[in-house]
Amino acid sequence: MLDVRRFAPICAVLALGAGLSACAPAGNSTVDRYALGTSGYVSHGTIVGMRPVAVQGTRSGIGAGTGAVAGGVLGSTIGGDWRARAVGGVIGALAGGVAGAAIEEGVTRGDAMEFIIRDDSGATRSVIQTNELGLTVGDRVTITQGDRVRLSRAAGGAAPVGYGAAYGGGYGGGPVDARGGK
Repeated sequence: MLDVRRFAPICAVLALGAGLSACAPAGNSTVDRYALGTSGYVSHGTIVGMRPVAVQGTRSGIGAGTGAVAGGVLGSTIGGDWRARAVGGVIGALAGGVAGAAIEEGVTRGDAMEFIIRDDSGATRSVIQTNELGLTVGDRVTITQGDRVRLSRAAGGAAPVGYGAAYGGGYGGGPVDARGGK
């Protein structure tokens, strides 16, 4: 006969791993589901400066809750009588909660870059994001502002002469169709 309690620790560890993997930060190329169908503004600029920044990890409670459940299940398999299993479950839940919170914070912590951009209208702005594209000082970038601001490598070379003034400056001054007209 198969003893289910022997598989409880393995199941608890797998559940903890699955729960915490959902906490991992998405890359800069990932958009939120609610961004579908929304409108945004696009402008262009040049990176004039950049510096590394640390992204603080989250403590949403998901890691602590998942760890507490997993620790409680693991702890309750220790001991012979019901009292020892109950004490083991409580201690396991406490230790699992602390460990789960620390794991969540570590998994969601990361590194990013703060980019200083001079856009084509002459304004200077700061954008913090991961540097998956390997952007460097002097690169031309497209600045997309929708649900959040994103930088991407600009296609082509320099912006047209008077780009900012011709299109109202800043974010383009309104919608522009694919042929360049308003």
